[in-house]
Amino acid sequence: MSQKLEVWQRGPLPDIIPVLQPVAHALLQAREEINDYLHQFPVELLWIRPAGMASTGFHLQHLSGVLDRVFSYARNEKLSEFQFEQLAEEGKDSEVGYKVEDLVNRFNTQVDIAIAQIKITDESSLGDFRGIGRAGLPSTVIGLLVHAAEHTMRHVGQLMVTVAVVKNGGI
Repeated sequence: MSQKLEVWQRGPLPDIIPVLQPVAHALLQAREEINDYLHQFPVELLWIRPAGMASTGFHLQHLSGVLDRVFSYARNEKLSEFQFEQLAEEGKDSEVGYKVEDLVNRFNTQVDIAIAQIKITDESSLGDFRGIGRAGLPSTVIGLLVHAAEHTMRHVGQLMVTVAVVKNGGI
């Protein structure tokens, strides 16, 4: 039985400029892995913090939130009050009452939004300055999009380890 090819191995994605293909590939790969790893994941394990590290629930909230925030900056927008509320909520556990499916679906939706934005990103804008946060820390459109992809994959790796540890009782 052959293994499923990773997204980047399946070829170029339609309607995405070549320089942004790796960003889109990474986000779509992250979505596939998250959906696979969290299929039938028990909700009672969502907020367990093995060895005091971040919980599965935190990673899912953070993945969605960072994509939303970083892509907002790439559009040259300031964060909304709702985005700040979601940021403050990251890592909050049972008091919110999330189901695993809610958090996975939120991430899936955020990836869809990101891919739609990538499709309409003009190549000539990639080097444009973008200020990050209230301090206006310097970046560019491409810097933000690449950061979104690498940050997402970093947290997916951490999420996969966390899921494996808590499912196997290694707290």
